[in-house]
Amino acid sequence: MPFCWLLACLLVAAAADFSVSPADAALGINWGTIASHRLPPNTIRQLLLDNGIKKVKIFDADGHSLGALAGTGIEVMIAIPNEMLAAMNDYENAKTWVKQNVTYYNFQGGVNIKQAPIFKICSPLSYNGSFTNVTFPALKNIQAALDDAGIGDAVKVTIPLNADVYDSPVDNPVPSAGKFRPDVAHLMSQIVSFFSKNGSPFTVNIYPFLSLYGNPNFPIDYAFFDGTATPVLDGGIAYTNVFDANFDTLVAALDRIGFGDLPIVVGEIGWPTDGEANANVTLAEKFYSGLLKRLAAKQGTPRRPNADIDVYLFSLLDEDAKSIAPGNFERHWGLFTYDGRPKFPLDLACDGQNRWPASAKDVLYLPAKWCTLNPSQSNASSKLSDNVDFACNSADCTAIGDGGSCSAMDWRGKASYALNAYFQTQNQQLESCNFQGLGELTEQNISQAICNFTLQIVGWSSAANSLRHNWRMLAAVGGILVLMF
Repeated sequence: MPFCWLLACLLVAAAADFSVSPADAALGINWGTIASHRLPPNTIRQLLLDNGIKKVKIFDADGHSLGALAGTGIEVMIAIPNEMLAAMNDYENAKTWVKQNVTYYNFQGGVNIKQAPIFKICSPLSYNGSFTNVTFPALKNIQAALDDAGIGDAVKVTIPLNADVYDSPVDNPVPSAGKFRPDVAHLMSQIVSFFSKNGSPFTVNIYPFLSLYGNPNFPIDYAFFDGTATPVLDGGIAYTNVFDANFDTLVAALDRIGFGDLPIVVGEIGWPTDGEANANVTLAEKFYSGLLKRLAAKQGTPRRPNADIDVYLFSLLDEDAKSIAPGNFERHWGLFTYDGRPKFPLDLACDGQNRWPASAKDVLYLPAKWCTLNPSQSNASSKLSDNVDFACNSADCTAIGDGGSCSAMDWRGKASYALNAYFQTQNQQLESCNFQGLGELTEQNISQAICNFTLQIVGWSSAANSLRHNWRMLAAVGGILVLMF
C-alpha cells in the first residue's frame, strides 16, 4: 500500500550474489501479498527471474517468500509491521528478530545477505504521531543487532518515508526552499544523522498519481514526463514534472540540515490501472514509459543531474484484498494482473526499449465457471441491492465503482460482476452463487467487451505449504534449490 500512514511496515533488504548499491542502481519492485488468491512463491520467483528483476521488497518476513528467493541472486527487502516497532525498542527483541529473519537465511545457496546494502524500516512519522517515539530507538536497536550478528557493515537500516515529512513554505513553494516539517524536524535531523553515520540511504515514497488524485486543481501533465505548459520556476530551473520537484525538495531539505549528499532511494513509485478516472492502463503506461526512459538515460534531477537513482516500482501484482480506504484504486497498482499477466509493454531492462514482460508460468485456474444474474430478474430491486452489497463486502467490486473500468455497464452487468466476484473469491462453492435465487451458474464466459469478469486462480496457501525449515535444510545440502511449493 502506498499510503505509509495507512500501512505500517518494517523492512530489511537482503542482497544476494550480484547486489548493487545506490551508487550503481538497478530497478526493483514491490511484491505485496494481500490477495484472496495468491500465486505460489515459486511462481513469483520465476516471474521475477524471467523479467530480469534484480531487487524486490516484500512486506513481511514470510519464510515461504524468502525461501522461494533463495539462490536467485535477487536482492530482498523484508518488512515487519509497524505494530512491532514498540517491541523493537527492547534490544533483546530486536536481536531475536534479526536472528530469525536475517542471519537464518545467510548461508551458501540461501538469501545471501552478506552484500545487502540496506535494511529498511517503514515507520511513517505522519501516522497520527503513533510511532514517533518508538521509531528512532527501534532503528538503533536493529542496527546494533545487525552489528552484533557480524553483518552490520553489509546490512544497513533506514526508514522509507512518505513525501509529506518535507515541504516548501506556502509563500515560497519551490524545491530549493524545501525543509522538513516543523513538527518532525528535530527527529528527522537525528534520523538523517544516524543514516549518514551508518552509511544508510534516505528512502522516500513518491506518488505523482496521489498528487493528482488529492488535488482537483493539480495539472495532469505535471504528473508525467512529457513537459507542461505551466512549469514551476525555481531560480534558473524550470520544473516540468512533480517527480523532479518532489525529489529535489527532499534534496534541499537534507542540504538544509547539512546532509545534502546523503544517498536517496525511491522506495515506492507507480500508477494504478483501475478504480478511479485517472487510474487506467493508458495513463499507467504513459507514466512508466516516461519514468523508465529517464532512469535508463540516468538523467537524474536538476539538483542531482546524471544521478543513477535507485527505484522500486509499486507494485508487482494487483491485490484484491487490500483496504480501499485510500480509494478504489488501491487494489490495482500491479504491473501484472492478479494471475501474473502483464498489463502493457514497458522497459524493465532500462535499456530504452519497451517490451511486453514475460507472464507468470504454469498458473492454475479454477474450472471455467461464472456466476451471473438470473435472467428472470427484471428490475434492480432492494433484494438485489442487498445481495450485491453483501457480495462486494467480501469480494473486489472496485472495477464497477465510479471511474472504474467496468463502470459503464448497465445495472444487470454490474450486478453480475458483483455476484461473480464473490463466487470466485469463495472458490466457486455452489452455494456462493445462490444469492436468494438471484444467481445462476454458467460455463460461458460472461465477460463483456468493456469489462473482464474474473476467473480466479487456484490460490496458494501458506498453511498447506509449510516448508520454511525443510527448504533451508535442502538448500544447504544441495546448493541452489528450485523450490516446488
